[in-house]
Amino acid sequence: MPTDFTPIASLAGGALIGLSAVMLMALLGRILGATGILAGALGFGERAEWPMRVALIAGMALGPALALLLTGAWPPVEVPAGPWGLVLGGLLVGVGVTLGGGCTSGHGVCGLARLSPRSMVATSTFMLATFATVFVLRHILGA
Repeated sequence: MPTDFTPIASLAGGALIGLSAVMLMALLGRILGATGILAGALGFGERAEWPMRVALIAGMALGPALALLLTGAWPPVEVPAGPWGLVLGGLLVGVGVTLGGGCTSGHGVCGLARLSPRSMVATSTFMLATFATVFVLRHILGA
């Protein structure tokens, strides 16, 4: 599967994620970890600050609608997996973030910025697993 090079969109997305993390820390003193925020919004784990959690998840879900409003077109999304692949992937991500004590946004964006050793190990593990997965999918399985 070819991957498009989208430096402007990628840079804008990364800047918005970073801005969101900084604003959440500056305004509420909270670290942006999407899985922890989602778990709290759904009633799993910490339930403190439920309105903020629901608002943040709603903002993430409404982002594509804002893109539609601004550009007149839905953002292109390609998902090369079927429904069962998405379910399996979601379950594996859930297990991974539980074992790792956080997700890529929490460890990769906020943890690295705070020079957290745990986040450095977690982010390195995420990246190595990603490299291995892409290598296996593209060069061994030919997907």
